[in-house]
Amino acid sequence: MNAHVSLNSEDSDPYQDNALVVAVVGATGAVGRELIRCLENRKLPVGELRLLASARSAGQLMSFRDTSLPVEELTGDSFNGCDIVFFSAGATLSRKYAPLAVRAGAVVIDNSSAYRMDSTVPLVVPEANANALAPHAGIIANPNCVAAIATVALAPLAQCWTVSRLNMVTYQSASGAGAAAMDELRAATQAHLANEPFEQKVLPHPYAFNLFSHNAEIDEETGYNGEELKVIAETRRILHMPKLPIGVTCVRVPVLRAHSIALSIRFDGYVSPEQVRACLAEAPGVRLVDDAAKNYFPMPSDATGIDEVLVGRIRTDLGDPSGSTIAMFLSGDQLLKGAALNAVQIAETLISANAA
Repeated sequence: MNAHVSLNSEDSDPYQDNALVVAVVGATGAVGRELIRCLENRKLPVGELRLLASARSAGQLMSFRDTSLPVEELTGDSFNGCDIVFFSAGATLSRKYAPLAVRAGAVVIDNSSAYRMDSTVPLVVPEANANALAPHAGIIANPNCVAAIATVALAPLAQCWTVSRLNMVTYQSASGAGAAAMDELRAATQAHLANEPFEQKVLPHPYAFNLFSHNAEIDEETGYNGEELKVIAETRRILHMPKLPIGVTCVRVPVLRAHSIALSIRFDGYVSPEQVRACLAEAPGVRLVDDAAKNYFPMPSDATGIDEVLVGRIRTDLGDPSGSTIAMFLSGDQLLKGAALNAVQIAETLISANAA
């Protein structure tokens, strides 16, 4: 093992020995597996990787850079010597173990909802608000998948013009509910095509060839579900616009792993579709897919497995006679930009900032 390096010291150079000790909590889950693939494919200098999960997964072998690594049981002593710990095992485990990892000297990048609205914890999408990383107290929150995907496109527009209102309708994939929901969608689809009965166990409604309101609990006071309230709160926080009016309806659709969003953005004055396209064409993390002649726009099938958020169908919203509202459509991989990739990008941004 190489020498332990600190990501909290202003004087340290985390690239000095080109090797970080990295741990992934929840390594066997859908996001955990994607995190491992991102660590393989990107430039984060991983010298040692620890795969952590529950006792029932301990001993399982997982591949990393042509090597089989054993999954270890998560304990309070799992973080000794770690530089970065990625958490993707739910809010309860994050609240219990993330402070232990920080006390052991690691920086935690947490993919759960545990710390997203904690004012002392940065909530970061590097393309949108990388400056929020400093200062941090050892924990950095990875946003809700919809907020992460949406703000990649929203942040550059908000830098060019004043945004006065947002409205979103989301089309959310099975991966947002975890690997079990993805398996259930596959099995339900096979059963439906074979005209066989199928019992839903993960999601509350028939999933094959169906869509339904997101299965998060409904808030009695507002009528919004928990997912919608997360999207509102986190989008405001990432954009540094705490009072921005946002309306959102979240829908679960029978897609495996890419979320899509119909987005309507009202500006303080007239903004043309051509201006929006020009702005987004230069924006990091965005790929324009906006071919009206071929009726070719963002699709989850195209967004699956790629890093960028696809943006298209950019047009003036005819529902606003002032011409101040732009409508568009986005697709982004929920397991990548909506989760694992964003977490790894946070680590890369943090290391680069400390090395500068």
